Amino acid sequence: MRDAVIVEAVRTPVGKRNGGLSGIHSADISALVLQALAERSGIDPGLVDDVVWGCVMQIGEQTFDIARTAVLSAGWPEHVPGTTVDRQCGSSQQAVHFAAAGVISGQYDLAVAGGVEMMSRTPMGSSFTASPLGAMYAERYGSDFPNQGLGAEQIADEWGLSRTQLDEYGLQSQERAQAAQESGAFDAQIVGVQTENGLVTKDEGIRPGGTLEKLATLKTPFKEGGKITAANSSQISDGSAALLITTSEFAAANGLTPLARIHTAVVTGAAPMPMLTAPIPATQKALKKSGLQLSDIGVFEVNEAFASVPMAWLKDIGADDKLTNPLGGAIALGHPLGGSGARIMTTLVHHMRDNNIRYGLQTMCEGGGQANATILELL
Repeated sequence: MRDAVIVEAVRTPVGKRNGGLSGIHSADISALVLQALAERSGIDPGLVDDVVWGCVMQIGEQTFDIARTAVLSAGWPEHVPGTTVDRQCGSSQQAVHFAAAGVISGQYDLAVAGGVEMMSRTPMGSSFTASPLGAMYAERYGSDFPNQGLGAEQIADEWGLSRTQLDEYGLQSQERAQAAQESGAFDAQIVGVQTENGLVTKDEGIRPGGTLEKLATLKTPFKEGGKITAANSSQISDGSAALLITTSEFAAANGLTPLARIHTAVVTGAAPMPMLTAPIPATQKALKKSGLQLSDIGVFEVNEAFASVPMAWLKDIGADDKLTNPLGGAIALGHPLGGSGARIMTTLVHHMRDNNIRYGLQTMCEGGGQANATILELL
């Protein structure tokens, strides 16, 4: 029986808005990650059957199937194809699911899954040149466009989360990310990016030294007197990441060492507003499908789109906070939309390997009220 295993995972540093990576074209930073993936694994890129690439704002520099442009820009053989996926913030986690499904079905022997978003260059919302919602959607849900910030506020209210609790979570994310960076926990997963101003090797969004008193002075942009601020929300970021996926049999035949097996992969939907609750049913679906218990999972990655998302998830799922986003999350590290799923999974698989953790689970909220959930098994 064919399986799907990850044999390499690499990412760029996550750059802050208008930071060290902002001068680089999305296709070029994607190509850099592909080159690093081939170099680190030692594979012949000509063996890759497909490159499945997540990207959300597919306009301007990120249009024209950026996956294919990245392949060609990386110098890979012209026969290697690429396709671009949009499941909103979970685009490159979905890319992993598609690549794994292709490998297990036999359509692929070797595939790359990853993604990119250069939000400094292609801003969030720039692809909305007209409303994507028609009359039939409005008839069902109303004419107001779903707003994730208001959704995060709604979740905070419905789950009884105070602004202080959200800010405490934001500070915790920063502290965990700072500790991880200082300990070198990210070093092996990162490929440095050469820019006009030098080599960028570290995530730029980590902001140590915050206090609850400072955070309490920040504005709440989505709702007057609300709870969601820049300190308890993910950052606008630049970055790319990729994973190399194949079968155990192909890996053995080609001298590749599997890091983890893609044990279970699911996706589900929930209400389009408050939009961000689907990680809860996605996690429940993944656990049920896998046959595993919550106690079997040694690490959880729940994307920190807003602090209220993982905090509500923790309340409903009952996972251990110490095992959830142990190296910090998007509040500290940043959230380059289409690249985040692969960035998180790269961090997850390296953390599992470094700490001998058998099972890890990743889930992300996504536009339209969706969520992917993936369980990895260390090999």
